[in-house]
Amino acid sequence: MAYRDIVVIGASAGSMEALLTVASGLPAHLSAAVLIVLHIPAYAPSKLREILKRVSSLPVVSPQDGDHIVPGHIYVPTPDRHLLAEANRIRVTRGPKENRARPSVDVLFRSAAYSFGPRVTGIVLSGNLGDGTAGLWAVKDRGGIAIVQSPDEAQFPSMPKSALEHVEVDYVLPVADMAATITRLVQEPIMTTKRHPNSESMGAEIKIAMGEDALRAGTLELGTASSLTCPECHGVLMEIKEGPIVRYRCHTGHGFSSDVLFNQMNREIDTNIWNALRAIDEQIILLRKLEQLAKSDGDEMKLLRYHEQFHQLEKSRQLLRETVT
Repeated sequence: MAYRDIVVIGASAGSMEALLTVASGLPAHLSAAVLIVLHIPAYAPSKLREILKRVSSLPVVSPQDGDHIVPGHIYVPTPDRHLLAEANRIRVTRGPKENRARPSVDVLFRSAAYSFGPRVTGIVLSGNLGDGTAGLWAVKDRGGIAIVQSPDEAQFPSMPKSALEHVEVDYVLPVADMAATITRLVQEPIMTTKRHPNSESMGAEIKIAMGEDALRAGTLELGTASSLTCPECHGVLMEIKEGPIVRYRCHTGHGFSSDVLFNQMNREIDTNIWNALRAIDEQIILLRKLEQLAKSDGDEMKLLRYHEQFHQLEKSRQLLRETVT
């Protein structure tokens, strides 16, 4: 008889206290493996393992690629590496970023759903935008259990709210109740076989996250070509539809939820405006130097032309500054 012996937790901004609460409440005899992805900067050392070890009765491990999944352990990734569950082992890879993150919550959830189906319990905690939504949808689609932190208590409620909007969630819980719920679910045998079969597209996306050539893995067959380009590499983005979720992946492998992509577009607009301002400022600096030379030469025609150009640049500069300030 099968049990729900794989627990995956996705966390981002404002979720450290929630993770500590969950980890401290799990019993030492827990007959499930717990895999956690907390979005962490690639350039900074992670202290997550050490922090969780202080409160957890379970061993907390940063696994190596290929390590076996052992029940009663908590697994956390190293910076700049995806954490995936494959059959009965863990994969630690440097595949393309998803939602500009590596490790990625969606990558972990999707891989666990693909390999373990109804044995998976997926949990989304506090965080920004819609990270974890597509992964939790995959967990639920494959017969797993979906749990979301109550948005009312989340420091950053966007991730829980996005999951609730797009996924048929089983439990919406305060963090204080999660460890007890996990412990109960782990002990209950799986009574239902309701799940959708693994799809070729899900398998292709897992291969991409593992670092395989994205184009050869079949990115162009994941959806329909859009008119949008990837913020990471400027490749064409394929539009992927899963139930109510629309997301995007480029042919080199970078993946985005709709809201993360929209947010990144806003950032690019802001960056481009500031770049335009910088270019105008540089033109103004150059014109002032040219004006000085024209004055030294007594060239009135050049002075008049420079003055007109300077006036036009100041108008453009003011319009751009009004846009970004």
